[in-house]
Amino acid sequence: MIDQQKNNQPLDLSYLKDMCGDNAAFIIEMIDLFKIQTPVYIQEMQDALAAKDWAKVAAGAHKIKPTFVYVGREDAKEFMQQIETNAKEGKDLDKVASDCNQIVAFIENVLYRQLDATRAELEKQL
Repeated sequence: MIDQQKNNQPLDLSYLKDMCGDNAAFIIEMIDLFKIQTPVYIQEMQDALAAKDWAKVAAGAHKIKPTFVYVGREDAKEFMQQIETNAKEGKDLDKVASDCNQIVAFIENVLYRQLDATRAELEKQL
């Protein structure tokens, strides 16, 4: 489940900071990459969902899942794990569909806003 309280907090970038030594330019690059790649993965997952190709839905969720750790949203990673597992096992498929819609709304309406705010703060460090 997405932790609604984290939606209004700054992102925890400790994972990225540990990876790059707190290099603001690198973190900005990773944010930009996230915003470029994620829509592609989401579209693949939505296409698979429309086709009821549950193996591809699971594969799409698997691709997206680790990227949430990079941007400090472990809760979203766990949510994607649930989608992946259910799709792979063919369980609660109606829930898989609604969960996919929920994660897309979260990314587009919450996470991108958080990423943009974080990016703006990091740019001040350059």
